[in-house]
Amino acid sequence: MASAQSQEDQVLEEETSFVRILTLNRPRQLNALSAQMISRLLELFQRYETDSNVKLLILKGKGRAFCAGGDVAAVVHGINEGAKFFSKEFILNYLMATYTKPQVSILNGIVMGGGAGVSIHGRFRVATENSVFAMPETALGLFPDIGASYFLSRLPGFFGEYVGLTGARLDGAEMRACGLATHFVPSSRLALLEEALYKVNSSDPAVISAVIDKFSLEPYLKDHSAYHWMDVIDKCFSRRTVEEILSALESESTNRADAWISDAIQSLKKASPTSLKISLRSIREGRLQGVGRCLIREYRMVCHVMMGEVSKDFFEGCRAILLDKDKNPKWKPSKLELVNDNMVDQYFSKINDDRWEDIKLPARSNLPATAIAKL
Repeated sequence: MASAQSQEDQVLEEETSFVRILTLNRPRQLNALSAQMISRLLELFQRYETDSNVKLLILKGKGRAFCAGGDVAAVVHGINEGAKFFSKEFILNYLMATYTKPQVSILNGIVMGGGAGVSIHGRFRVATENSVFAMPETALGLFPDIGASYFLSRLPGFFGEYVGLTGARLDGAEMRACGLATHFVPSSRLALLEEALYKVNSSDPAVISAVIDKFSLEPYLKDHSAYHWMDVIDKCFSRRTVEEILSALESESTNRADAWISDAIQSLKKASPTSLKISLRSIREGRLQGVGRCLIREYRMVCHVMMGEVSKDFFEGCRAILLDKDKNPKWKPSKLELVNDNMVDQYFSKINDDRWEDIKLPARSNLPATAIAKL
């Protein structure tokens, strides 16, 4: 009973007539997704999809985070547990991406990694002035997973490569500008927005969008926002290799003293070279693939990362950043030029080991046009 009870405590469920409100409830851990939370969300989303009384889902986080990511520190302790964790998480991401009912995610705080996976795939994403979005995986020896190669590759220009490789933090206005958020609502209006949504008796996205629109505004992009420099981002991050991206940024930095450029250069130099190379290829492949194919490929990549045959950077990154917290990972290979194409190819290959099978995504039917478009 204890684990079932803790599952229910970690995801709180409220009902109004046609709406279900789910609250991620591990505020001290910034609502990082545990295996129990993922199982609970999967169970609830599956149940609601077949319940004709449920027209709309609202997902939010308790405290100052929506969700700071998957609980990867827990994953590192056992490879088999890790594979199960990622498999269930990716199935949940797929279900959300192809869901037949609208999901409104209220992103009033930190949204990182796995937190993006349980929100960005849904129909509506509401940012506020408290939102902080990032995909920080390359600093951990991982890569933007949870279907990120699908949604990052569909951001304007090469902004997805910028966000995915550097782990840059975006505020709510930037999330709205690039399309990661569908709406921006000041946090002072969230209680009124939620009250209005609780009264909704429709699954029609136009009806729900009109309700959110009443509380929305177009936010002001800060002067120093990198989004003002999309021409420079496109010029640098459209390059074919990570080495070329870095060298393009360095030559831009000699002409201009913008903080975002020096931050991007620093982030790329600190990140795992292997992670950067597999992340760039993943986002590039994602541009031409549906969300299901992206998740199947990313699951293969995650299995290769966990097996550590090419590089053990994920374990080293977790040690340096999450466990020992010395923030000084020793990456192997240590330089971009030491990571060759054959090494990168291995992460994308089918695994020849009976213990590791490709992920089997559930069959989906009667999907709305918005979900079919993602396939």
